[in-house]
Order: sequence, then structure tokens, then C-alpha cells
Amino acid sequence: MTIGVLPDTMLQEMIARGEIAAEPAIVPEQIQPASLDLRLGRVAYRLRASFLAGKGRRVEDRLDDFEMHRMAVTEDGVVLEKGCVYLVPLMESLSLPEGITAVANAKSSTGRLDLLTRLITDEGTEFDRIPEGYQGPLYAEICPRSFSVLVRPGMRLNQIRFRAGQAVLTDPELKILHQQEPLVDGEAVIDEGLGFSVDLRPAEGDLVGYRAKPHTGVIDLDRIAHYPASDFWEEVRSDEGRIILDPGAFYILVSREAVTIPPDHAAEMAPYLAMVGEFRVHYAGFFDPGFGHGAAGGAGSRGVLEVRCHEAPFALEHGQVVGRLVYERMAEEPKQLYGKGIASNYQGQGLKLAKHFRMG
Repeated sequence: MTIGVLPDTMLQEMIARGEIAAEPAIVPEQIQPASLDLRLGRVAYRLRASFLAGKGRRVEDRLDDFEMHRMAVTEDGVVLEKGCVYLVPLMESLSLPEGITAVANAKSSTGRLDLLTRLITDEGTEFDRIPEGYQGPLYAEICPRSFSVLVRPGMRLNQIRFRAGQAVLTDPELKILHQQEPLVDGEAVIDEGLGFSVDLRPAEGDLVGYRAKPHTGVIDLDRIAHYPASDFWEEVRSDEGRIILDPGAFYILVSREAVTIPPDHAAEMAPYLAMVGEFRVHYAGFFDPGFGHGAAGGAGSRGVLEVRCHEAPFALEHGQVVGRLVYERMAEEPKQLYGKGIASNYQGQGLKLAKHFRMG
């Protein structure tokens, strides 16, 4: 098999062979250019702690140790409360062949709601990582950090990407790709991926980001452009190119660079350096082929940064490198690119909240 991230056409072939199974059957809307959306099942377990199954153990068998109570996830919806940990069996299951591994990540809107969502599996020793040959169910661990949310069966909070072999580009390969087709506007900082920095000097005005309010109502994840942003977010403004991050607070900021993902590549956001400071830029994010690409209606899209400060207040400066994009080859170019043709929500984006909010 060709080395690389498997595109939409190969995902359809895996589904046809039963290597990706689901009850009910997978619908076309789940298949993205380089990933598959996963759907919540019909029960949620409230846990007293997050856990991994561990070698030789099934998730189901560990529930006796951690389950506090269980709730039916119905069409009317069930509330997952802020600060609590839940486990939801997913509708999909896997029977991976040799040579195919998988990695999961939260969807963009999930990350922008500070909704920590991680995949766990039977015998798993890592979150979001699935080895070749895995056969079994999939589960989502969900921990709402900033807002309580209402969920229903079939909702898609996380996604899974499949790989054949080692697909990550080395720094020399990434430099060549950037020379062939600029991956960022301006100078490329390439060090174990493509570095990107924070924009705290916007071209217009002084709005640089948003901070989540601590006491808000419930967000129904089916309601799009429904909630007034001001009910859930405080505006963060700066006229000096610097902000002070508050410990424990969650921020939405934006990258200074406009990013391009060529059609024959994919990318994943990753932390830049653990010692860079007292904050974390969430690396919940797959970037699909065509993101920010002119042919897909992007013409350079900026990366939204989901930032949480740790124990001490931290001064974040304009242009500070805060994360990196790790680029990977596609096994082949997908049939559909990220963009308006498949109703992608964040093509051509700048500073932008999740799709559930409306401005003004």
C-alpha cells in the first residue's frame, strides 16, 4: 500500500471491507477529506476519574472501578456538566489490518468550546492512538472544561485519521514543499514542523481574542449561530501587542500566519515546546487537504488557537511562537478538498468562535 494518510476514497473502501464498522451504518457526511467523524452512542457514563484500559484489559471491564452513574443519551438530549468526566461508547468500531494505524482528535468546534474529547480503546495505553491490528469498540471520553453542553446520539465531537506507514515530513522535506508552494505567508519557521505565532496586533482595531466566561448556561450542540457570543465570552483587547493570561482561563486567539495545506498533504497541530511558558495551546486539530488553499476557496486561512494558562499569570507577546503544524503526505489526493464544496465551517477564517455563536 502507498505510504501516507488515507483519503476519503480509501476510507470508503475500508468501510466496504468491514474494517470500519458502525451501527447504524456510516453516513456520507461523516467522511472528510482525510478523516472520519465519529458519532456518540446512546449511553453516557459519569466517571469519578479519567482512565485508560491498559494492556490486556477492556474498557467495559474497567467501568466497575470508575462509573458513578449512567444516563441514556436520547433524542431530547442529555446535559454533560462542566468539570465532570464522561465516557460515551461510539457507534463505530474497528478491525484494522496490518500496516494501518489510526489517530483521533477533537473536531474544530469541539476544541473551540474547550470540550476535552479523547478516544480510548480496549487495551489502550495512550489516548487517541490506535495500533495496527486493533479489533474492537471505540469510546469517547468527554470532559467539558468551560461550558456545560447538551448532546444527542449521533453527534460528532471527534474524528479519526488512518495512516499507512510513516507519513510525517522531515524538516528538509518540509522546506522543499514550502519552496514549491508557500505554506505560510512570510518567513517559514521550520523546526520539527512548521512553527506559527500568535497575532496580538490585528490589522484593524484592538480585538485580539476571547476569554470564556466562568458562569454560563448550557450549549445545545445542535444549535448553530444561536447563542449571543457576549453571553459566553469576554472580548480580549490590546493596543500594545501583549496580553496577560490568567491561570485557569480559556482563550480563543488566532495565528499571525495564514496557513496552506496542499491537496496532497494533511497536517496536525502540535505543541511547540513544553518549556515555552505557563500555558498550553491545545493541539486538538486536524488540518485537512485544501485548508487555506486557493483552489479550495481558502487563499490562506489562519489557525485558531485554543489557549489555557496554567499555574501562573503569563505575558503573551505578539509574534511569539506558540505551536507547530506537523505535515504528512497523503496516500493519494482526496476526491473532496476541505472547503465550501463540503460545507467546511472554517475555510478562509481569521479570529472566529465556534459555529454555535453569533456576534452582536
